[in-house]
Amino acid sequence: MTDTPAANNIRCRFAPSPTGYLHVGSARTALFNWLFARATGGTFVIRIEDTDGDRNRNDLIDVIFDELKWLGIDWDEEPVFQSERRDRHRQVVADLLAAGKAYHVRKVGGADGEMTEEVVESTELLDDMAVRYRTPKGRTVSFNDAVRGEVTFSTDEIEDFVVWRGNGTPMFLLANAVDDADMGITHAIRGEDLLNTVPKVQLLLEEIGAPSPLYAHLPLLVNEQRKKLSKRRDDVSIADYRERGYLPEAMVNYLALLGWGPDDDIEIRPVDELVQKFSLDRVNKAAAFFDIAKLNHFNNTYIQDLETTDFVDQVLPHLQADERWDAEAVKVPWVGEFAGEVQQRVNTLSEAGDWYDWLFLDQVEIDEKSFNKGLVKAKSGLEVLDGVIAAFEDCEWDADVLNQTVRAVGDELGVRSAVPVRVAVTGRMGGIPLYEPLEKLGRDVALARLRAARERLAAAT
Repeated sequence: MTDTPAANNIRCRFAPSPTGYLHVGSARTALFNWLFARATGGTFVIRIEDTDGDRNRNDLIDVIFDELKWLGIDWDEEPVFQSERRDRHRQVVADLLAAGKAYHVRKVGGADGEMTEEVVESTELLDDMAVRYRTPKGRTVSFNDAVRGEVTFSTDEIEDFVVWRGNGTPMFLLANAVDDADMGITHAIRGEDLLNTVPKVQLLLEEIGAPSPLYAHLPLLVNEQRKKLSKRRDDVSIADYRERGYLPEAMVNYLALLGWGPDDDIEIRPVDELVQKFSLDRVNKAAAFFDIAKLNHFNNTYIQDLETTDFVDQVLPHLQADERWDAEAVKVPWVGEFAGEVQQRVNTLSEAGDWYDWLFLDQVEIDEKSFNKGLVKAKSGLEVLDGVIAAFEDCEWDADVLNQTVRAVGDELGVRSAVPVRVAVTGRMGGIPLYEPLEKLGRDVALARLRAARERLAAAT
């Protein structure tokens, strides 16, 4: 386990900004911090970095909390809001100015009309002016990263960076350094895009006499083109995956493997085993491919493992929200009765409607491909439908009898008869086993669909 403090003194945090919905990358960061805290007996806290008033959306704070809870990520203390700590941040900036470690700047118009920056020396914090930290030159800043090893920067390559905005709010770097110090954060586990900010933060920590946390910069998440995941280009919102019917257990299991792997190569496992296995030592540097196909495989596995009652409870909201039918059309007992067959076939809960649809619709639309292949090109398609219609009118309405009846029609004609019947009744070539649901559907509905298909087929041939 890569850590320096005693395990029960470990404190790590997730620090989202309420400027957008929870991204899969941010969720992965929260999860790794949570796993590490739970694995070491440490403390996991939430800090809302809401100092950017122009971009913050207060309504997103509750959304972030809700998505974390959905993932099963809980926290051990009341969340800290960075905006409530502005007086502390202001005092640190004032102390830097008083010590000559920072200076004011303001925008002024140049002779050519371009805005330039003018230095204003003052040992007191002035309103309406930004403040830059005076970066010491000729120094080396080094730190040990739990993922990347020893990392070194020269301060000669670091500009005098802004720590305070002219509108009276702290910049991320200053607030981050001060709050990590005051909250006793021992491990900063976060994305590698923040790696270059560490030397600046360390300089500020030195100024306030605080130790640096141990950093662990997680590998980037990339898409199939190996480009960094983008909110504008890729499916990245946890809320969207939740709405589409991904299970939180599957999402957590998959996210845990993006940049980390257990020592036994078993990938699909419950969260308590992830906690037992997790360590920063096994986080790697290479970019992690966010593979939707693999996530779908994980989700399908978890869906198949659901008990019938759990599956019904979780799939019902998706079925009842389907715009193809009224919520009242969803027959709950049928959902449970055929759950096992549907669970094998869906990657997400929202896909279940495409397997149950013919049981809830008044009429089915036969898709063109299935109509052509399953009826038009079927041998003796009209004769099969005629024979089944005649037999269904007075046969015993029982699943086994229906199966035998359709087979008998095919045997008499010397053709395969099941596919034309399936297409006529369900609207497509594939699906769950036909005859038990057909028994539930009833004689009248089945005959109406067979006759409608027969009429369409006769018109097409």
